[in-house]
Amino acid sequence: MGAQIQRTCRLFEKITNAKGGISGRPIQFIYEDTQGDPAACVRKTTELVEKRGVSLITGIISSGESLAVMPRLGEWNALYLASIAGVGSLTSTHFVPNAFRTCTSGPMRARTIAEWLAKSPKRKFFTIAQDYAWGKNSLATFEKLITDLKKETVGNVLTPLGTKDYSSYISRIREARPDVLYVAMSGDDATAFLKQAGQYRLSDRMQIVTEVLDLLNTKPLGNAGIGLHGISQYNYAYDTPANVEFVRAFRAEYNDIPDTWDGEAWQCLEFLAHGIRVAKSSDASAVRAALEGAEIDSVKGRVKMRACDHQAEQPVFVARLDKDPNVPYPTAKIIATYQSDAVIPGCRKDI
Repeated sequence: MGAQIQRTCRLFEKITNAKGGISGRPIQFIYEDTQGDPAACVRKTTELVEKRGVSLITGIISSGESLAVMPRLGEWNALYLASIAGVGSLTSTHFVPNAFRTCTSGPMRARTIAEWLAKSPKRKFFTIAQDYAWGKNSLATFEKLITDLKKETVGNVLTPLGTKDYSSYISRIREARPDVLYVAMSGDDATAFLKQAGQYRLSDRMQIVTEVLDLLNTKPLGNAGIGLHGISQYNYAYDTPANVEFVRAFRAEYNDIPDTWDGEAWQCLEFLAHGIRVAKSSDASAVRAALEGAEIDSVKGRVKMRACDHQAEQPVFVARLDKDPNVPYPTAKIIATYQSDAVIPGCRKDI
């Protein structure tokens, strides 16, 4: 996931500077590897702020890292734009004025899946999620939504980050005999689980729906992944002028299509650049004021930054993994689009 963020930042820097930068100033990204450790993230960000004068931060991978950094933003006079973190509390109970979320939140994804499944005759659900802030939040959100729909949860499990062998969890899932398995996992963990689920032929016994349908996770499955459903929170095939141009530039640079976090990072950087242009400054306070209520034409169409909690309002896509004649591996094909007002929680709400 970090590699996706970096390659998209490099492309954004190249294209932006070729056009004269932002308001006549060239841009430059500074990268640090936090190794997914919240304490290391705070330490390295502190060094960037205090020793290198950095005041604009993005690219942090995990929700735990985001929540660790956010309380320090005010004293640093720094701005953080979350392009990955999905935990609902980032824009609710842990809201701070100097943090924004430009990506789709976990509760938005869970609500979209619940809405999509509402009309399904399937009744019994099992949830598997990663054991950290986002996974726990998604599990709780989805199970409440499913219960509200008068459907039955027959089990759930939280798996430690970095799990390699999922056989014991898969046995529990099979024993519960759900109609639907809801997966809230990302990164290498999601890849490992989905591969092992395929080896155990779980999809022959139940429908598998993933909250994060990323090429990063599905590429290794090959054609065996065809038919997998889930949330494609950014989709390379979505037909907006900004997305068509982004995909063209990305393919020209990397000879591949952009994945979820490429698209989310690009949208984040579009917001950040917009804020700097409107503020005519890179000062954190000035950019913050420019971003509240801002609207941009992004890779997902017209997207607005909600002023009350700094959550970007945007559509959410349900997709099915399928073949694309122009891509050498199965990709996420949009089958339903939910507009923001149908799935976004109320201001500073988790669910």
